[in-house]
Amino acid sequence: MNDNELDLDPVVYIVIGRVWENEDASPEDAITIHALLTAPDDDDAVRKTLESLSAQGFAEAELDQIGVMDGEPDDPVYEGAYQDALSGNVAIVTFTA
Repeated sequence: MNDNELDLDPVVYIVIGRVWENEDASPEDAITIHALLTAPDDDDAVRKTLESLSAQGFAEAELDQIGVMDGEPDDPVYEGAYQDALSGNVAIVTFTA
């Protein structure tokens, strides 16, 4: 059996950061985000996340962490986002105070 025959699950990245709706917003106006998406590597995951945030109208973004999901999450907040990511979308979960 060669490596080309293995059925590998897609890698789902989680990118954590903060976004602002306008360029003049103060740090206190930040919205925490978690982005779930599939990508071939970290760089592509960051690029796709930034493109998606821009398309959703966010003016500024600071990305703090990136990691790989270890299977489907148990937290119901992420269940739909995880499925969206597996479908090829960039799923953005926002947290507001």
